[in-house]
Amino acid sequence: MLLNYRHTASHSRFVLTGLLLLGCASVLLAVCVGSVSLSPEELVHAVRGLWHTDATSLASTLVELRLQRALIAFVTGATLALAGVLMQALLRNPLADPYVLGVSGGAAVGALAAMLFFSAAWMIDLSAVGGALLVAGLLFWLAYNDFKGSGSAQGSSPTLLLTGVIVASGCMALVSLILSITPESRLRSMFFWLIGDLSATEARLYPWIILLAVLWYTSRLARAMNVAALYAGSAATLGISVGYLRKVLFFCAAILTASAVSSAGSIGFVGLIMPHACRFAWGPDHRLLIPASCLAGGSFLVLADTLARTLIAPQQLPVGVITALIGVPIFLLQLHQHRRHYVD
Repeated sequence: MLLNYRHTASHSRFVLTGLLLLGCASVLLAVCVGSVSLSPEELVHAVRGLWHTDATSLASTLVELRLQRALIAFVTGATLALAGVLMQALLRNPLADPYVLGVSGGAAVGALAAMLFFSAAWMIDLSAVGGALLVAGLLFWLAYNDFKGSGSAQGSSPTLLLTGVIVASGCMALVSLILSITPESRLRSMFFWLIGDLSATEARLYPWIILLAVLWYTSRLARAMNVAALYAGSAATLGISVGYLRKVLFFCAAILTASAVSSAGSIGFVGLIMPHACRFAWGPDHRLLIPASCLAGGSFLVLADTLARTLIAPQQLPVGVITALIGVPIFLLQLHQHRRHYVD
């Protein structure tokens, strides 16, 4: 058993190191590639210029802007992927999505309402986070009796899922109402935000703080998540506080989703396909799945945003379009693999 654990730990370090190098490579590619490409020599000179606070050259300006956008894409992708892992553990469904409970719909309603009535960026962020947390609180209140009274790991998942679907439908109706009364001069920016766009994002510290804090805390719960997944009917008898675990997973996923949506809009499929792809590649152990999904999700969104910037450059596409075009066939393939595994 000890030898097996050491082999597993060594394997985990190897996988995470590879994903970390992939993340660094994706950020480096995003910095170099664009409507104006940078050669390795130009990149080195630009970095030296930034280091000496000489950001007047075109290359230095490009590096600064692209690096900032790449880091925003990475933290957003990692946040969505981590939210997907937690949502799939909460609902005990490997094909669950972090937006499935309508939290992103609440964020969209808040952000679009702020765009309609206000213009300050901080009001849009605050309204998006407030809308997401309001929906999360409403969902928790509606499902509280099931959370409280359920004694198994399955418990309130069906009720919570159905409640989230209904709340999400209501939020989408409010989004349609807001878009229908919006002046045409603001409609384009609101539509791009709703799809998911990183072109107008600014560097912020709080998404990193939220991501690292939730990553650290949920990593401590990885063993409990494994037990709840493997022994759903008897997790409570094995010393797992099932109700507490559900509440933590629910609120952490809600906070992560609110952070990602307020930063970059509603970017779909990252939280759906990346956790399931990591689970398919390296197994369901959450001790590896949680950090691996974060790194893979961050790298995926950086590469998708780079493609969105360069595909029809100098015009830029919303990154949500790229993730959807990539995510749909991958999701169908994963669904086919999931069904075949279930039948076998």
